Amino acid sequence: MRGGVVLLWSAIATIVLVTIGVFGTLFATGRITFSLTSAPVATVAPTADPVLDTSYKVTILNATPQEGLAGTMSDTLVAAGWSADDITAGGAGSEDFATTTVFYSDAADEGAARGLAEAIGGAAVELSDAYAGLWGDETVKQLVIVIGLDRTDAG
Repeated sequence: MRGGVVLLWSAIATIVLVTIGVFGTLFATGRITFSLTSAPVATVAPTADPVLDTSYKVTILNATPQEGLAGTMSDTLVAAGWSADDITAGGAGSEDFATTTVFYSDAADEGAARGLAEAIGGAAVELSDAYAGLWGDETVKQLVIVIGLDRTDAG
């Protein structure tokens, strides 16, 4: 009977020591901590206030199958104060762009992009260098409107 008790205590001691060793190693390597941490707080990135700045050159690309939308959008911009010489309108490489979007290539241009989006009756605004340099000079202040299916008669 005494041999069974010794064996039982030996097994319990082994399990306790192995458990302490495992948790000690995890704690020492930083894989677990015993301190309370606060939950991450979601933050909203600040956006620039819309500014109607007609000094920007604007390229309008119709990315829908409906003809004439780029010309109509150009007329809207001229009525909003842009010079017709500062607007280029044409077709895009695709006809299935979902949402009308104003693209700007420099973070400093966000306010002007938001102002342009308001001037055309609302649009998404996105920072992208995909259209940078369309006017032949990357220093020219420019914005690009890609007309989406949401502006078609069917949209």
